Formats: sequence, C-alpha cells, structure tokens
Amino acid sequence: MALRIYNTLTQRKEPFTPQREGKVGMYVCGITVYDLCHVGHARAFVVFDVIYRYLKYRGYEVTYVRNFTDIDDKIIARAQREETPWEEIVERYIQRFHEDMTALGVERPQVEPRVTDHIPEIIELVQGLIAQGYAYPVGGDIYYAVERFPSYGRLSGRNLQELQAGARIEVDERKVNPLDFALWKASKPGEPAWDSPWGKGRPGWHIECSAMSMKYLGESFDIHGGGQDLIFPHHENEIAQSEAYTGRPFARYWIHNGFINVNQEKMSKSLGNFFTIAEILKRYHPEVIRFFLLSKHYRSPIDFAPQHVEQSRRGLNELYRLRRRIEELFKEGGTAVPGGMVAEGLSEEEQGLREELPLWRGRFEEAMDNDFNTAQVLGYLFQWGKRLGQLLEGGKANGRPAALSLLREAWEEILGMGHVLGLFSIATAAYPLEEGQGAGFAWADLVAAVEHGEGEICQWRTPEALGRLKERIEQRGDARRRKDWAEADRIREELAREGIALEDTPAGTAIRFRE
Repeated sequence: MALRIYNTLTQRKEPFTPQREGKVGMYVCGITVYDLCHVGHARAFVVFDVIYRYLKYRGYEVTYVRNFTDIDDKIIARAQREETPWEEIVERYIQRFHEDMTALGVERPQVEPRVTDHIPEIIELVQGLIAQGYAYPVGGDIYYAVERFPSYGRLSGRNLQELQAGARIEVDERKVNPLDFALWKASKPGEPAWDSPWGKGRPGWHIECSAMSMKYLGESFDIHGGGQDLIFPHHENEIAQSEAYTGRPFARYWIHNGFINVNQEKMSKSLGNFFTIAEILKRYHPEVIRFFLLSKHYRSPIDFAPQHVEQSRRGLNELYRLRRRIEELFKEGGTAVPGGMVAEGLSEEEQGLREELPLWRGRFEEAMDNDFNTAQVLGYLFQWGKRLGQLLEGGKANGRPAALSLLREAWEEILGMGHVLGLFSIATAAYPLEEGQGAGFAWADLVAAVEHGEGEICQWRTPEALGRLKERIEQRGDARRRKDWAEADRIREELAREGIALEDTPAGTAIRFRE
C-alpha cells in the first residue's frame, strides 16, 4: 500500500508523491518564543516527529525545517514587563523549548531558522509583492491585498465574501480591505527594528514563514504542517503571498493536527485548565505523554484528562513489563537458536505465532500508510504483546531454544515498530513501572476514585489538582519513612480538612474521599 496523506487543501486522502523521487521537504510552523510550551504544542511536535520518523523509515531523505518566531508583539510585551532585553527572553524560551522536546523524545529538525536571521529574505519577498501589485504601503507599513489573489480562502474552505461578512478584525481605515494583512510593520519607539526601503520596522507574522520555508526548501515543496488553529489565517495567508510571489504552487500537502481539550473543555489560560509541558512531565513519564498523544488519530481532538493519561500509563507499563520479562529470561541463561527461528520444537500455539510474525510489519506499515494511523498501531502492539505474554506464562519457553528465538524475534519486531513512534527509547531498568511506590498507594485507584466520585471530589478532576494531591501524599509517605510522625500527621489532617481520608494499612495507604 502506498502512503496516503489527508490533504487539508483538497479535503481528502491522496497518494503521497514527493516532487523529487526519494526526497521530501517538510516545513512545520514552530513556536513564538515568549513563554513555556503547553500540552497543545506537545501534541503538534510529537505528531510531526512521528511523521518525520516514518518518512525516514520509508527510505525518504527528509529535509525537515521548523522555525522559531523570535520577534513578535508578545515577546516585546514580556521583555517590557520583565524589564529584560528581548534577546534574553528569546534565548530563555528557546532553551526551555529544546529541553521539553528532548524530554519528549522529539528529534531536532535539520534546520531551525529564526525570523531575525532572515530579514533580508523577508524584505526581498515584500518588495516582490509590491512590484507585482499584490501589496501596498501605508506609511511605514506594508499590507497584502487579499482581493488581488482570486483563490484566497481555498485552504480554509471559505470565500472572500463570507470572510468579509464575518470579519472580526480591528478596523483600520488605512487598509483597502479589512482582511488585508501586514507584511511589514513600522517600528514604534523603543521596539526592535530593522532598516528597510520603507523605514525601520519588523516583519509581519505570516511573511516570515513564507520566506524561511522557501529559502530552505525551494519555492514549491512537499509538506507544510501545523495545528488546525493555523489553517486560517496563518496558512491561508502564507499560500496567498507565496504563490503570488512565485506564480507556483506553494506546498503540495497540508497536514494539520487536531486540538487538545482538557476534561472536554477547550484548553485556555482563562479557563484555568492550561498546562505546560514542564508541569505534565512532573506527573508523568515523557513516554507516557507521548503514548497518550499518539493514542488518537492526529486529526481527531484528544481529551487531556487524568483518567485518559492514566490509561496510557497502564498500557505502556504492560509493554515495558513484557520487555523486562523477556530480557530477564535471556539474562537467566536462555539461549536462542543461532540464525533465527526454526519450526522444530515449537508448540502449536508457537507455530501459529511463527507463521503470523512475517505479517506484523505489513500491518504496521498499512496503518501508518493510512494517514499515519498511530492509534491503530498502538492497538496492534497491545495485541501482539498479549500474544507474547501468553507464551511466557508458566515458564513455557524456559530451556527451549526454538521458543526463545521466536520470542526474541517477535519482541524485536514490536521494539522496532515502537521506535518509529518514539517509544521504548530507554532501558527497561530506567522506566518507572510503578507510580507512587514510595507513598504506598495506587495512583490508578486514586484517578478512578476522582473520576467516578461526586460532590466536592470534583475539585480534584484536573491534572493540576491531581498532581498536587499526589505530591502531598508522596510527601507524607516520605515523612513516614523518616519516622517524622508529626509531619505525617499534619499532612493527613490537612487533607482531611479538604475531604480526603488517609488510612495506613499493612498493604499501604488507603485513600477515600468523604462525600
């Protein structure tokens, strides 16, 4: 099966045919570096990391470009608020971004261009649009004239008349059309600025991505990606200015990942359900987050709720436990048949697996070729892992080289497919198979109690609140191990006032919520 990609531009799945055989150019919109990244960013960059990995797995030579917007109103505002040079704000949050991405196992693109390093290219592009009649100056500002581009709205599926009728754009009487957007902004006192033919200023948001993508990938390239929130106006405007400038199609395949909701509500700072990557990594192992983000098809919305992340944790734990059992089996002296699998000495059940194993890779590729269906792949990994677990029951494979060889080759297949998704990247011993061991309680049980509880329990039904609760219970467990009974009692009494009862038992700490 050939790789098929859902193209936002055509609203259908299409066979993937790169412009140059064996080579792929991919541009993904990066972040504006004025704050910490949130879980929505995590989804976008994990999704495109998997796409990047799979294209390489398929044998393509991929040039992957992901930019940094390092000059913007929000960066300037933060610098002024903190009384800090804007350059320091930029460096701080680029560093934090790289730390987050490294933790999540996201591979770095070959090119990470910054806007401020590409001012000459941006100015040249703006000059070309003015010369061709697609842009016009107003004082020191330059605007793109959307009415000059007949197919404006094609990506987002809207026509210009509908957009004008529903425009919620601040009225600027200087613009010919309310939808006209800034290519270049005249500088204001005290703001960073660069010399241009129109006076000192800085680029608009949309023009920077056109300039950087075309510099590194050419005037027409294969894949342009980002979140669904970028379809309009950002990507729509990129197409308009790029194709007007070159007279050629800009990007052939447009890929957009879906939104993240928190407990079935849109994630936003105003709703108080906004979580940074750093915050969620304090509560969950990075591979758990990655597993969770890939558990739904990338175009579908995904609900970031404790019970869903916990489900992913349990699922990933099952696979790591299987890995540990197989590794321990070989450490204990298990010897496989040299040269791979043989049928001799296999049980009927094992023989069935041996015959099925060559089909696994094909099913994996079929799922990934179907618009990168990672959710289906994870389902396969569970299914196949369960098969291997059954073969390990009761020491069935012990002392049987043919069975051990089968187990090893089957697990290596699972491991290889997992690596394409960025999973199983750490040693088994380094992966925390148990949550909350020090506190003596089951995190899964706590999540379940919150999920199904009523009344005041609902106050704990967010990842942030559950994280705080978990931290306090673990602090009490640490106090008990230190025999600091006064501190342990203080935390228990504090939680009791909040409706949580802790009872110490020989099996650990039992938790219940007072109704």
